[in-house]
Amino acid sequence: MVRHMDAKHESLLDDMREKLVADRRSPATVREYLFLSRLFLQFTNKHPNECSEKDIEKFKFFLATEKNYSKGSQYLAIKAVRCMYRVLGVDVPKNLVPPRRARKIPVYLNGSEISVLLDASKDDITLNSMVNLLIYTGMRVSEMCSLRTDSVDLASGSIRIENGKGDKERIVLIPENVSGILKKYMEWRIEKGRVGDFLFLSRKKGKYSTVSVERMIRELSREAGINRKVTPHTLRHTFATTILKNGGDIRFIQKLLGHSSIGTTEIYTHIDDETMRDMYSRFRPRF
Repeated sequence: MVRHMDAKHESLLDDMREKLVADRRSPATVREYLFLSRLFLQFTNKHPNECSEKDIEKFKFFLATEKNYSKGSQYLAIKAVRCMYRVLGVDVPKNLVPPRRARKIPVYLNGSEISVLLDASKDDITLNSMVNLLIYTGMRVSEMCSLRTDSVDLASGSIRIENGKGDKERIVLIPENVSGILKKYMEWRIEKGRVGDFLFLSRKKGKYSTVSVERMIRELSREAGINRKVTPHTLRHTFATTILKNGGDIRFIQKLLGHSSIGTTEIYTHIDDETMRDMYSRFRPRF
């Protein structure tokens, strides 16, 4: 049963918020961790240092049954609570361990689907620029929305990502065709009077939100006749998977994507159906 929070628990969460912000965690991470830690405090109705291993097991059971959280959501909830314990300087209970998450094969588009998507975006210069950028760089949609014009160097074919995940900076490369598309977009933007610091400016001359871009990509994929859910992250997966299929090194992909751990990048080392069929045809037993 989830109870209301008292002032003492709210004070704990305030301390946690200050520490997460000081550690330069993203606003999304701060919100998520605070929400899940609040859920834990409401459920146990105890200070973390008063919680027994039995309380922890009850909370984990609550997440799986009453909240019906997936393994991934359970993992995130336990990770958030562990963070709260560390922030408060309290020993983390031995059984406060997240469940193993199933490693899903990333969803990505094949070559013909990418061609169809790019063709469908050609009538909208802003959307066409965004889709090309996401497909050819693998950057996160949040990184693209935060791009500033002075971060784009069309002459050298490179873009400086300043607000990457974990507040990391990196360089991504763009081919000549994308440089040409961005040049035309920037000229068009000036003609339309959309002047500002950010590369992609809406009609209101403010930067696009990630939600808006996700909606635009989703609608575009439907118009293109792609019968599955397509998001900006699908295009990021497509970028990484394509480079790997073309013989790119996994550490090179890690650098381009801005992953802190090679373990995160290794999700792309799957073999897709088409490659599997080709390999099977070449190497299957022949008796």
